[in-house]
Amino acid sequence: MNVQEAIEIRRAYRAIEPIDITEDLIKDLAYHASLAPSCYNNQPWRFVFVKNPEKLREIHNALSSGNDWAKKASMIIAVYSEKEYDCIIGEREYYLFDTGIAVAFMILRATELKMVAHPIAGYDPEKVKRILEIPENAILITLIVVGKHSEEATSNLSSKQREAELKRPPRKSFEEFARVI
Repeated sequence: MNVQEAIEIRRAYRAIEPIDITEDLIKDLAYHASLAPSCYNNQPWRFVFVKNPEKLREIHNALSSGNDWAKKASMIIAVYSEKEYDCIIGEREYYLFDTGIAVAFMILRATELKMVAHPIAGYDPEKVKRILEIPENAILITLIVVGKHSEEATSNLSSKQREAELKRPPRKSFEEFARVI
């Protein structure tokens, strides 16, 4: 699979089933994220790969009800950073941008490996930070839910979520997000 194919088939599926999470898989995902560009190569991203069933259950209690589907995940990756980890040039703080690039690399690698890596925002960040012992000053940017897409695992999805599984949500037209001058 080439990069274009990975970009085109990547989807934020919610109908997932568990997969085997190995140390090699975790290191592979982390390695590919580490190849992302960052300001002065500061690499401001930090990841906590959570595969321990007990810790996963604790995180489940921090999820919003709309993310009940994430409880089937084999792994949840907490993504965090601090602005001091990266360049601050005038008013521009690069840590969120640079971490986002690393997350995109990781998601594309997961897609290439035929996995779903679905970033979510529906959780209690302070609760997750306490559970995972993430520094108080850090910004918990996202949780990435990892599993394998399943055609059948839709029982804990809302009707709207089940419908979204069937086709890619519409994308904005070029004119809505870009211009040429």
